[in-house]
Amino acid sequence: MEKADLAALLALCAALASAIGNVVRQRSAQEITDKPVGHLELFRMSVRDRWWQMGAVAAIANYGLQAAALSMGSVMLVTGLQVTALLFALPMYARLTHQRVARWDWIWAAVLAAALAVVVTVGNPTAGYGRASLETWAVVAMTLGPAVLLCMLGARIWAGRPISAVLLAAVAGSELALFAVLAKGVVDVLGRDASAVFRTPELYACVLAALAGMVLQQSAYRAGSLNAAMPAMTIAKPTIGSLLGVLVLGETLRAGDETVFVLVVAAVVMIAATAALARGEAAAVQAQPETVVATGQPAVATGR
Repeated sequence: MEKADLAALLALCAALASAIGNVVRQRSAQEITDKPVGHLELFRMSVRDRWWQMGAVAAIANYGLQAAALSMGSVMLVTGLQVTALLFALPMYARLTHQRVARWDWIWAAVLAAALAVVVTVGNPTAGYGRASLETWAVVAMTLGPAVLLCMLGARIWAGRPISAVLLAAVAGSELALFAVLAKGVVDVLGRDASAVFRTPELYACVLAALAGMVLQQSAYRAGSLNAAMPAMTIAKPTIGSLLGVLVLGETLRAGDETVFVLVVAAVVMIAATAALARGEAAAVQAQPETVVATGQPAVATGR
């Protein structure tokens, strides 16, 4: 098996672990408390919850599998395949809530998978450098940092509104994309000199990005409905990851004049399918109160 194929397989396994972790942690976020709490307080409460702990184990597996995939493939490939977490989460959510997955959800899931296959095969993303210079990361921090701070400020100003969940989810997805780019640098050093990995700045930045992503994911799950949080988080991760892969690590797509149009159309279809899946699951969640009355069982929400 070629390295690119093995990287894709590991990335799909990472997406499966991500789906498990996010479905379970969404349940924890919705049931942990009825009181309004801050990001860090919610996270502190969550780490004591059995559901969150199971989800955290799956999240850690996701990070490990992503790192392994990044050692053999590009950031664009690995973060792009993370979108398939939505496809894995559909039947999990249906099983957990004892609901049927709507026919249109399966159709949009198939459309998403097809569009993703087009991007991966037609674009054929190739890996660039393993690491970037400190000067490059300084430029990234000066560019991405203010945008993240504005999103966090907006989420605080519009707390209680759907836009708050969108902004938190976008920041969470961006942090997890940043994790993927930094993790590629860590595995690059690990492959050349394992003893030097603890002297690698990317290792500590990578851990911080992963923790920030988990904290903000939990807050996004709680801040609003699924049709607000899911699309933003799912799309932000591969979008920011691909941009950083190209601009920071020099990754490329095999996109001549004859394939650019196809790739653009496939990307638009991926965004539309992701949003449609989110709307479908959000409608199912909104219908759950009737089920609670009839069965006496608590409603469970899910997210990505």
